[in-house]
Amino acid sequence: MTTTLLIGLLIPLLGTMLGSAFVFFMKEQMSARLQKSLLGFASGVMVAASVWSLLIPAMEMETDNGKWAAFPAAIGFLLGMGFLLLIDELTPHLHLGTDKPEGIRSHLSKTAMLVLAVTIHNLPEGMAVGVVFAGADSGVMNISLASAIAVSVGIAIQNIPEGAIISMPMRAAGNGRWRSFLIGSLSGVVEPVGAVAVLLLASLLMPILPYMLAFAAGAMFYVVVEELIPEASSGQHSNLSTIGFAIGFVLMMVLDVVMG
Repeated sequence: MTTTLLIGLLIPLLGTMLGSAFVFFMKEQMSARLQKSLLGFASGVMVAASVWSLLIPAMEMETDNGKWAAFPAAIGFLLGMGFLLLIDELTPHLHLGTDKPEGIRSHLSKTAMLVLAVTIHNLPEGMAVGVVFAGADSGVMNISLASAIAVSVGIAIQNIPEGAIISMPMRAAGNGRWRSFLIGSLSGVVEPVGAVAVLLLASLLMPILPYMLAFAAGAMFYVVVEELIPEASSGQHSNLSTIGFAIGFVLMMVLDVVMG
């Protein structure tokens, strides 16, 4: 289990690094069509992972409570949304395609605020990986090791376009290839860190595991609704983001069902 756990925690980071490596193979800035498609794809993966791997298991764990089975999932989901909203309001960050910083006022560089924006984005993904592995390790029948690996692989797949979406604009802004690659890769480091933090607290979290699963789902949904979908649907080629969403959603759904 230890080796599998280590691999599972690192897979999402490897996805980010692979996407960041696009700067070594693409000479020009990422096209708007490709960026829209990748943003939609990432959104689809995150929504499917939240539903099939987090919310549904959270409710299945509470089936003994009858009609109240959805209560922990509902509370956890809202708390996850609220937590990311608070982080978003307090942390100075800058989204791609805009020069207007969000969060509290600061004197951080544009690059630093871009990285912070992606860090906010990746935190719930790391939490999701940590909580499903904690559930699998504890022997919860609703969460198998295979389904935990499926979540990790699914997030890694959607991290590939995310890594590219960070590193390519860095390269276009005049940064060197290696610097752009490192900045893109470092944006994904928070995921294994977040996962390990959840695992270290696993013994305390087990009694509230359904809430934690839904909490991670709510945090991921916040990122999708607040950041990914607006960026994917603004301007031209929004139909490509819709197609990308459908592909990402179906891919993650199938991956979770087949491996779970």
